[in-house]
Amino acid sequence: MLKIKFIAHDGTETGVAVDASGELSLMQVAVNNGVPGIDAECGGALSCATCHVRLDREWYDKLPEPSAMEKDMLEFVIDPQDTSRLSCQIKVTEALDGIIVYTPESQY
Repeated sequence: MLKIKFIAHDGTETGVAVDASGELSLMQVAVNNGVPGIDAECGGALSCATCHVRLDREWYDKLPEPSAMEKDMLEFVIDPQDTSRLSCQIKVTEALDGIIVYTPESQY
């Protein structure tokens, strides 16, 4: 089991332990565990950007580069940062053990 920490804009933390099968996305983990701030209106179809998160630079750099489609969708988020990602596009693997994910205030 790996650990993922979601931190809301107000500092509230939600810790989640999950099996790292590589079949779940960060968005699915958040939704399955009732993490606030991840609406996931499109269910992970890469068509709404309501699963926007921010990562620390260290974690951002460990992930594959966002696809062109993800980059296009990130243009629609409020206050994007250089470490913004769509959580539906990040697969949960052992390499993410200990990741800290920040949910933006605009999604509350």
